[in-house]
Amino acid sequence: MGIEKQNGFKEEESEFLFPPDILNKLDFNKSPAVFRPKISASNPGEEWMVVRPLQRADYDKGFLQLLSQLTSTGNISRKLFDERFTQMKMSGGYYVTVIEDKRISKLIGAATLTVEQKFIHNCSLRGRLEDVVVNDTYRGKQLGKLIVVTVSLLAQELGCYKMSLDCKDKLIKFYETLGYKLEPGNSNAMNMRFEDSS
Repeated sequence: MGIEKQNGFKEEESEFLFPPDILNKLDFNKSPAVFRPKISASNPGEEWMVVRPLQRADYDKGFLQLLSQLTSTGNISRKLFDERFTQMKMSGGYYVTVIEDKRISKLIGAATLTVEQKFIHNCSLRGRLEDVVVNDTYRGKQLGKLIVVTVSLLAQELGCYKMSLDCKDKLIKFYETLGYKLEPGNSNAMNMRFEDSS
């Protein structure tokens, strides 16, 4: 067993994908989102919840099962998870942020911010919001709004000039309440998929 640290995480679980302190710096007053009651990344509304970066130990806390509520994850072994975690951490630019229910050591929400390095806008950074998911049984606690606003403010804190996302038509109103806008003439997401369709 690991040694308990001040923030409640055990020593062997403390390898974060990115430094957790940055989440405490986020100013939720900068977001147009309205929270009733007020919550933030550092104060998610319940003592048993914590908003934090993805940890290597989250393989055992249901991270992949949570993502499977969103889309197909495949059969990912611990070895493959560890390899991808290491690659993402070493390359930088990946900010997978999660919400944990500490009572049961399970992840209940997640979103990914990827940061692209650009030459345009004076070699600026562009953020991209991906893989937003909240466990069905925790709906109604503003967690979807919380995780999206957290990673959006994180993009701003990191110096991104823009944050982009693709969403289904039914989610447009939700994202508009959080400050996102459809760009006239530029609001169709198009993709080319290379995965095996079998």
